[in-house]
Amino acid sequence: MGLVTEFKEFISRGNVVDLAVGVIIGAAFSKIVTSLVDQIIMPPIGWLIGGIDFADLKLALPVNPANPNGEPAFIEYGAFINVLIQFLIVAFVIFLLVKGVNKLRREKAAEPDAAPAAPTPTEALLIEIRDALKTQPKV
Repeated sequence: MGLVTEFKEFISRGNVVDLAVGVIIGAAFSKIVTSLVDQIIMPPIGWLIGGIDFADLKLALPVNPANPNGEPAFIEYGAFINVLIQFLIVAFVIFLLVKGVNKLRREKAAEPDAAPAAPTPTEALLIEIRDALKTQPKV
């Protein structure tokens, strides 16, 4: 089997296509969550703490004595908190999705199965023969 044929089989599997769709939707959802955090959630929080842009919160480290003319390094904890909030929102939405899927699976599992199919004519005849043999006296 050629490499191209194997790749075609691999890519045409349903789970690979589903995974690709999930990654694309996830990337788009990530942009939505980033916008939600940066432009909706964090500005009121920054306003409450004195009008500070939360993403700009950082701690300057002292200048390295070996390079006194160099720029100081910063610990950007505000940006980290933004990313942390984004993660919590995404994790919560994923939790809700998984919870919904699990509920649907439990409901489907709880549904009674369809009534068994009626026996075929051959099966019905064999059942009659079996029952007739049961009623005959044993020799």
